[in-house]
Parts: sequence; structure tokens; C-alpha cells
Amino acid sequence: MDKIKEGDRALYIWESADPNGVERDVNQIKSILNVAVSVENVERLHLGVHEDSTYDVVVFTASTCESKFLSAVLKLLKPKGLLIFKNQSKTDNALLQMKLCGFLSCRQEGDFFLGEKPNYEVGSSLKLPFAIKEQKQKVAAVWKICDENDDVIEADELLGEEDSIKPSAGSLKVCSTTGKRKACKNCSCGLAEELKEESDANNVIPATKSSCGNCYLGDAFRCASCPYLGMPAFKLGEKVEIPTNLLKADL
Repeated sequence: MDKIKEGDRALYIWESADPNGVERDVNQIKSILNVAVSVENVERLHLGVHEDSTYDVVVFTASTCESKFLSAVLKLLKPKGLLIFKNQSKTDNALLQMKLCGFLSCRQEGDFFLGEKPNYEVGSSLKLPFAIKEQKQKVAAVWKICDENDDVIEADELLGEEDSIKPSAGSLKVCSTTGKRKACKNCSCGLAEELKEESDANNVIPATKSSCGNCYLGDAFRCASCPYLGMPAFKLGEKVEIPTNLLKADL
């Protein structure tokens, strides 16, 4: 009984007609601190009065070791629960029967046979390593778009040099009504003013150029063949129109 730990929940199953022996064993288990003990007769175990995976330890003394009985005990134990069995008959192979019913670490210590429930519930399932590998391969195959021998177009080849030019912030602004970079009739978003400024900037008259560079200063600085002779001085960049009468021949 030294295998029962403090705080365990134990089930004592009795078969013997000796009440004194049952009482002695139960009192020995109860002497362990904080151990809750339930007592049941082996003939009533099949009635299902005890829930599965309830007990940390099951202790019983019997004259036979039947597989049906051991299977029922296995269900009553919690995962990694301990079975302590005293076989009064020396003819049964208790260790073999315990292993066949699913107990692990089966061993004999003195007059008792011990076995542990696996660390999972009866009826649990787990995929084997090769099954997990096959499933991963199937998932990978689903997401595989093309074959290794297929020609793959690089994404960079689909773009030209003009695609890499960053557009200006102004060119991205469009009219919410027309959906284009064209102001509507009653424009109030400022696009009309913006387009006008762009138009004025594009229509800037370049500075007047001449061979001598002094045409804007006046006749005193102009050469003999200057087309601006006789016209007043003007500012650089100012649009200068030659009177039509000066373009007519005197003859």
C-alpha cells in the first residue's frame, strides 16, 4: 500500500468472504493523509456505479485475473493511474493478462502485481508519424500551382521603365464628379484653380532673346537690323508685339 500517495482517490475491490481482512486493508489505506477510499464488491463492478477515469489507485485481491475484469478496472483509472493487484491463485499469469488489457510498466513486487494506465483515455486515437507526413504532403500539393518544369514569368519582367516612375501628387487628384482630371462646371474642390495654375505655368513666355541681347533697353542700345527699332524699351520676359504697319514695306 506504500504506492498510494497523499491526496489520491482510491477504490478498494473485495472478493473474499473475510470481512476482517477487508476492514484491515481499507483502514490501512485510510491511514494515508487525505486519501478518499471507496469500497466495492467485484460482483457489482459491472453495474456501472462508478464513473470512468475517477480513481488514482485501484486495489483488489482476487483468486482469478480475468481480462474482462481488468479491462473494466482500466476504464475506472485516471490516465497514469495505478493498479495494485494481489492474485491469490498461483496458476494465472497475471502480468501477461495485465499487459494484454493495456496496462504499462507491469511488474511484481512481493505478493502484489502493479501496472499503470497509459497517459491517455481508453479509445483515444493518434496519427502515426508516417500518416502525419502524408497529410502534410497532400496539403502542400493542393497549394502547388505549377510544375517544376513549367516556365514561370518573373514579376519584374511584366513592368516597364515607365511603371517605375513615381507620379506627382498633383496628377493623382481627379474630380469626384467627372472621375477624371477635369474640373466640372461648378467646381468647388479647388481642381479648377489648380488646373488654371498649371495652364498659366505652361504658357509662360520665355525671355526675349536677340543676337546682341540689348533689344529690351531701347533704340540707343539696339543694332541697325534690330526688329524692335522705334519701339519703347520693355522688360525681359514681357511679350512684345510688333505693330502690323511696321511689317509692311514702304513701297
